[in-house]
Amino acid sequence: MCRFLAYLGPSIFLDELVCKPQHSLVRQSLRADQAKAVTNGDGFGIGWYGELKSPGIYREVMPAWSDENLLALCANVRSHLFFAHVRAATGTGIARQNCHPFRYGPYLFMHNGQIGGYGQIRRAMEARLPDHLYAERRGATDSELLFLLIVARIEAGQTIPDAVSQILNETLAMMHVLHIQEPLRFAGALADGRQVHAFRFSSDKRAPTLYIRQVEGSGLVVASEPLEDSQSGWNLIPPGSVVHLTEQGQSAMLALD
Repeated sequence: MCRFLAYLGPSIFLDELVCKPQHSLVRQSLRADQAKAVTNGDGFGIGWYGELKSPGIYREVMPAWSDENLLALCANVRSHLFFAHVRAATGTGIARQNCHPFRYGPYLFMHNGQIGGYGQIRRAMEARLPDHLYAERRGATDSELLFLLIVARIEAGQTIPDAVSQILNETLAMMHVLHIQEPLRFAGALADGRQVHAFRFSSDKRAPTLYIRQVEGSGLVVASEPLEDSQSGWNLIPPGSVVHLTEQGQSAMLALD
């Protein structure tokens, strides 16, 4: 399973969370403590918001621990909202276009989890994409497909939590029709440049881990694992929940319908 973090708050250098902590995301790429896959070396990515409405991204297929460009970028880029992700591939190829985060318009998205029986359901799910979003599909992952389906719902006027909930429920219904027994697991984060929504969900009792903590100042960070060896101050988000982070440093936790 992958590992990720999302930050929203006063602008900081990315390396303050991605590289410097005791149990940083770079360290987790080599040795994660709370993941099924200890090593997450199948690529990585960072995404951040600056002066433009659309976010910048940097993604690569090499392991995060061995990329000097990642360290240099994180030490020189400041942002009030950024994502970082290290990947452990689950059934799709190791390629740059399969690395997270994914970007479309003002949106950034990253995901840890999987759609059970994805090979059986992929074609039917892709058929539900509007033409303009199907044309944006670059990789082969279930994560990117979920993202674009969610964007379609947002463009139709739904709120982000409602869009995510509807896509997850529709996916589960399709899995049921095809008698797929494997679970749907979804820990994800979606940003629009001003706010972040983070989700923790699973169709079984093994939802991927996701924590939240207030960092120095009024910033908030959501991460797959605590970034320090001690878990003090890190609160595990309950399964079936969505957390809403705003620029004011507020967080609201709601049930994911």
